[in-house]
Amino acid sequence: MAKAKDPEKDSNLFEYTEDSIKTLEWREHIRLRPGMYIGKLGDGSSADDGIYVLLKEVIDNCIDEHTMGYGKQIDVTIEKNIVTVRDYGRGIPLGKVVDVVSKINTGAKYDSKVFQKAVGLNGVGTKAVNALSSSFKVTAFRDGKEKTAEFEKGILIKEHKETKSGESNGTLVTFIPDESVFKNFHFIHEYLDNQFWNYCYLNAGLIINFNGKKYVSKNGLLDLLQRKTNADEIRYPIIHLQGEDIEVALTHENQYGEEYYSFVNGQFTTQGGTHLAAFREAYVKTIRDFYKKDYDAADIRGSICAAISVRVQEPVFESQTKTKLGSQNVYEGGPTMKNFVSDFLARDLDLYLHKNPTVADALKKRIEQNERERKELAGIKKLANERAKKANLHNKKLRDCRYHYNDEPTGKEKDTIIEKAKESTIFITEGDSASGSITKARNVETQAVFSLRGKPLNSFGLTKKVVYENEEFNLLQHALNIEEGYEGLRYNNIVIATDADVDGMHIRLLLMTFFLQFFPDLVKNGHVYILQTPLFRVRDKKETFYCYDEKEKQEAIKKLGAKPEITRFKGLGEISPEEFARFISVEMKLDPVMLLPEMHIQQLLEYYMGKNTPERQDFIIDNLKVELDLVEEVIK
Repeated sequence: MAKAKDPEKDSNLFEYTEDSIKTLEWREHIRLRPGMYIGKLGDGSSADDGIYVLLKEVIDNCIDEHTMGYGKQIDVTIEKNIVTVRDYGRGIPLGKVVDVVSKINTGAKYDSKVFQKAVGLNGVGTKAVNALSSSFKVTAFRDGKEKTAEFEKGILIKEHKETKSGESNGTLVTFIPDESVFKNFHFIHEYLDNQFWNYCYLNAGLIINFNGKKYVSKNGLLDLLQRKTNADEIRYPIIHLQGEDIEVALTHENQYGEEYYSFVNGQFTTQGGTHLAAFREAYVKTIRDFYKKDYDAADIRGSICAAISVRVQEPVFESQTKTKLGSQNVYEGGPTMKNFVSDFLARDLDLYLHKNPTVADALKKRIEQNERERKELAGIKKLANERAKKANLHNKKLRDCRYHYNDEPTGKEKDTIIEKAKESTIFITEGDSASGSITKARNVETQAVFSLRGKPLNSFGLTKKVVYENEEFNLLQHALNIEEGYEGLRYNNIVIATDADVDGMHIRLLLMTFFLQFFPDLVKNGHVYILQTPLFRVRDKKETFYCYDEKEKQEAIKKLGAKPEITRFKGLGEISPEEFARFISVEMKLDPVMLLPEMHIQQLLEYYMGKNTPERQDFIIDNLKVELDLVEEVIK
């Protein structure tokens, strides 16, 4: 057995000399630690993956120009992963085009007179895009002249001379995300759609043209909530309130959970922050004061769907990705965020409810319904919690990871911890063999495994009482730590990992029904995914291909020629842990479970999980014919 060395006795083990001290160039640091600048990398299957952050950083500059009163239109195209963004603002001063996109801490936003309430304040955004793009080109049009600079991975390749131009003032940026950083990336249209709509909701009158589609909003957050909710399922018309530097829209639905959309200076703060916390607290206080009754906070906020937007001078965010606001004050020397939001709701929401007694009555009924349901569940929850504690002691349903999503980042490694938080994943699978393979192959730092026993219950149409009475559901909600609400979620990514057969597909549907029925905010906020595992392994003595469909299998056979060995994986348990490791690491393929605006949960569940058997049979038969035709075409 080799003996461990003693650092104090062996001075050569950790030499600390002048050579140990290194200074990285700006682009080297960004490429070495991209998570500090754009959060997680990803392949585009998640809304907060890096490729969307790159696009956001460029558009944020266009939005800031619009906010200052320059440029009402932004043109965006994405073709074959080539991204082009053109605004019609003032244009970068021609003598500073290179500096603005390649010198860290360079920009106009340090002067609050120029950008009073901008999104980006630290001069990093476009530099990160430049450094993480295999190709980056910027052209500024200003007062009849233009200037262009071209880069590769942050390195200046060509600086063009100033020339005359007939173009309108503004800036044109074209970039290609670096494939060596963003592995096998692809843009998902639904995520881009949401991104562009959010910009328009927060900037009334702004026009965004994307690949031929026009985005524009006249009514701000009212339009947002109308798009996010179903008019047939809300309990009362959307309340829309506007004040100086603040806008709020809210309603209550029939579904469970709390759903929030929060924004700062036009930036979608997906993780909330001081403004959202202030809203949730102030809303409860305003409602209690209006009805003169000390309702439970959970009953007041239960089933709420709300959006809040604030304008803050020189906002402080908790990371470069700007997903969580940390500002305590609205502006220097001004009111605290808590007082600012509280005063607004106490005045405007209270006045609205007094003027609209029908809405006030509907809201009161929704709160009292929540109260009744909570009290009915109280006894059942107590017994269920005791069962869950017992079960956790005596079974191995949950193989936990070392990192949890809801741990508060502290210390010098805060950015690394935030990056790990976004990687934290729980795989939900069925059976000992499948969970055993994933457990052996997973990254124990960030990946956990929850093993189901058989098929879950079809929960469509049932009340939340079943979540506590059904042992599998009860243990699953405890594993996720969502019993008391979405904020306690322990894993950023919830991955359904089932076999690619009829039983596996059925389990997948039953789990999605469970989440949509009782925890829809998990789906709406992009936390639920389907794991894609290969159906075939095609190999010879030299090469191995893992294929996810019939077309890939046929292509692999052609590449290898002769008679390769072909294996059809019938279940996850048949894939060895060694092979599985690659499918749940860098090469992991995830399909996000997404709800499009036209998809309304109850209608969706009624169609797929209700008793409309004839309609569903027709749907299956029609789509099966399409699948068979595709397979036949591939084989030919």
